[in-house]
Amino acid sequence: MPSDLKEGRIVIVGASLAGLRAAETLREEGFTGALTVVGDEPHAPYDRPPLSKQVLLGQATAHTTELPLHRDPDAEWRFGVRATGVDLLARQVLLEDGESLPYDRLLIATGTRARPWPDSEEAALDGVFTLRTREDGAGLAERLAAGPERVLVIGGGFTGSEIASACREMGLQVTVAERGPAPLVGALGATLSKLAAVMQRNHGVDLRTGVTVTALNGNGAFTGAELSDGSRIEADVCVVALGAVRNVEWLAQSGLAAGPRGIACDAGCRAFTMYGIVTDDVFVAGDVSRFPHPLFGYQMLSLEHWGNAVEQAEVAAHNMVNPGALQRPHLAVPVFWSTQFGLNIKSVGVPTYSDHIVIAQGSLEARRLAMVYGYQGRVTAAVTVDMAKSLDYYRHLIETAAPFPPPPGAADRAIAADITIPSAVPDPSGLSHGPTVALTGHLPDRRLTVV
Repeated sequence: MPSDLKEGRIVIVGASLAGLRAAETLREEGFTGALTVVGDEPHAPYDRPPLSKQVLLGQATAHTTELPLHRDPDAEWRFGVRATGVDLLARQVLLEDGESLPYDRLLIATGTRARPWPDSEEAALDGVFTLRTREDGAGLAERLAAGPERVLVIGGGFTGSEIASACREMGLQVTVAERGPAPLVGALGATLSKLAAVMQRNHGVDLRTGVTVTALNGNGAFTGAELSDGSRIEADVCVVALGAVRNVEWLAQSGLAAGPRGIACDAGCRAFTMYGIVTDDVFVAGDVSRFPHPLFGYQMLSLEHWGNAVEQAEVAAHNMVNPGALQRPHLAVPVFWSTQFGLNIKSVGVPTYSDHIVIAQGSLEARRLAMVYGYQGRVTAAVTVDMAKSLDYYRHLIETAAPFPPPPGAADRAIAADITIPSAVPDPSGLSHGPTVALTGHLPDRRLTVV
């Protein structure tokens, strides 16, 4: 590693939102060395949230979602090239085409991919989609614009719910199949998920909960699905929305602490080895990372959030080119938003890190409210429905470890705000969808042997 951290060679694996923002920040921080960005997709970094919203509704095309450059990062872009490994001793990134890229510091920002349907033959049926890439968005938008008779969405998480919302806005018949008791229950808990279920059914969604899809039918083209309750759904388009898989398989032989829940790193984005030793030249950012947060019991957080990818990338880039005394931690409070069925849902904190909730403003009946989550007597999260202006107030309560239930702080505070109920966050293993914020704790993937 060069004596001057502003010089040398930096490789970023992942031409993603996090990868792009990190590259820009490196130059803003004064890095003058060689910068290479490797991405397995053939495109420049693009924005994914519009794929389940504006693109499906025909308000934008998948090819217009490219992320804007805040500044020219003066990088060598290697698009359409897959990284296959990292040699920590030689400090090299191994590529699928046989080339090796030497580095002085490495940033891993490989993100996630859509979890596929488990039966590969059924997944290959014409009309079966996942939604993660630009190509996914373009293909699904084209199929929906053709006016299918019915769309089946498997999974009632945020992505599945947003797809169902877009279908209803287009006047398409849609069925949502969810293994859990309600849509969004894995992310928001039982109370708000009941509101989500009511809103879906009120907008004409055929919502099936407590069931699984046991088979996709068709002979070349998708025609319907079999459910675990013995019923059958006739449909000509199926969207598999079963959550995300973190792109870590390429690191299996690297010696890094990489597993199904992501790559473990410290609060400064420095990756851990499989023995729990922090590295000083390998950094992690974005959806693929797991990092500790003091506000949430120092548990390891895995986030699938746009804002987290940007903020963590900026912290990682800063720490890559600054010595220890000048490095800073990534301690941003998670923020997430979704628009579906006419509702604007925003979340701050970690709703799954809770034991009780209270409706602090508004009401479920009014479909406009602020729900606050607490754990062991302090505020840990808040979710607003069409009340986003209140979110900053609750963010402050989370950051200051305010007592739960929270004190009065808004003019339209609910009358019964001192009545708390259990948050009833379910075990994710019983759901078709998972939380977009996950507390992963420390669960080693294999027994370690010191050599």
